[in-house]
Amino acid sequence: MANIAENLSAADRPSVFGRILAEFRSGMQKRRVYNRTYTELSNLSTRELDDLGISRSMISRLAYEAAHGK
Repeated sequence: MANIAENLSAADRPSVFGRILAEFRSGMQKRRVYNRTYTELSNLSTRELDDLGISRSMISRLAYEAAHGK
């Protein structure tokens, strides 16, 4: 059975520019998730963070994990 990618014509395959643009968009989306998560956690009081079991030193790591996964 032939590979699907081999059956695609050059016009059907994503161009280099298209792949770069897709990666850029993905990166921007991850950055937005990171920034939103970081901001929301940073705006919580120490008491609220304690209730969630989060220390202030964990905020950056948690925001990264929210954006990029574990």
